[in-house]
Amino acid sequence: MVHPENVVELHASEQQLELAPRSIDPADWARYELNIAEIFEAFGLPPATPGTLETPERFLRALYDATAGYEGDPKLLTAFPSEARDLSSHGQIVEGPISFIALCEHHALPFHGHAYVGYVPGEQIIGISKLTRLVRLFARRFTVQERMGEQIADTLVHLIEPEGVAVYLEAAHMCTEMRGVEERSRTATTFWRGIFADPELRREFLAFVR
Repeated sequence: MVHPENVVELHASEQQLELAPRSIDPADWARYELNIAEIFEAFGLPPATPGTLETPERFLRALYDATAGYEGDPKLLTAFPSEARDLSSHGQIVEGPISFIALCEHHALPFHGHAYVGYVPGEQIIGISKLTRLVRLFARRFTVQERMGEQIADTLVHLIEPEGVAVYLEAAHMCTEMRGVEERSRTATTFWRGIFADPELRREFLAFVR
């Protein structure tokens, strides 16, 4: 069951499952490049060397590619009927580690790590590769680790209505390693839906993670 506080976020994520290509006018793109070039030069990057002349354009293109999750992924809209006759016999399906790189919305610096996604099927299952696609969809945006996990869990609930969903994310955050406290640590977060309220199922899932 989707928690009421997540309904608005879920509706927003549903809209991002279908392909919605972004369109940027070439004149706007050129203006963005000039702005980036000005900032980089002000911060000390030599603007016209063989290695840096095209850096603003390369940076802009890399940032655009890193946020491709806003365009959705229509391949996620495929589910298959369960082949088990006795649905109560289902165990967990767990996929991981799934590597990801996301951009923190607070500093636009990367955080990177891996995810484990598990679910107990209801009447439908989803292709294993789709679990990787689901993680990457929400990782390729400006986000925070907590929201990313919520979106993965709630969107999987929306797609196949499983009995339960479990998501584990572990990541290193460049915004704490490169600045501020400059601490090289990793942050772990867990997200539970449905029958994963059962502590025994949680322990079983976390055993897969370990």
